[in-house]
Amino acid sequence: MTREARLMSGIILIAVPTIQYGGYFLLTSLINKGSGYMENPLRQNFFRAGHAHAGVIVILSLVCQMLADAAVLPSPVLWFVRIGIPLSAILISAGFFFSVLPPTATQASGAVSLIYIGATILAVGVVALGTGLLRTPTSP
Repeated sequence: MTREARLMSGIILIAVPTIQYGGYFLLTSLINKGSGYMENPLRQNFFRAGHAHAGVIVILSLVCQMLADAAVLPSPVLWFVRIGIPLSAILISAGFFFSVLPPTATQASGAVSLIYIGATILAVGVVALGTGLLRTPTSP
């Protein structure tokens, strides 16, 4: 594992407690009848999606750090992959959470655009990484 992969993996792992806090927040919202969480299906779905996307994309980010070591990509593209994929977890989750912040929200706010920005960064990052891996010369 390269120094770059160790650095980024360390940063990503340090961010995991924020996902844990999201799970704690969801659990306390479910338990607390006064939170209004159970009365708002849109908020339930968006919060659940935000939490799930964060966890899955963070795991993908860790795998991509190791795969990036084997990819044949220009340095700026490689750093886009290393930073962009974990950044997409933050943007997508933030979009889900921030777009329905008020307990009485009946539709998503403009913050939903963060989901689309994050999804675009994620798609570009994984396609670039996949391309870089396919360009890797095969060993004899």
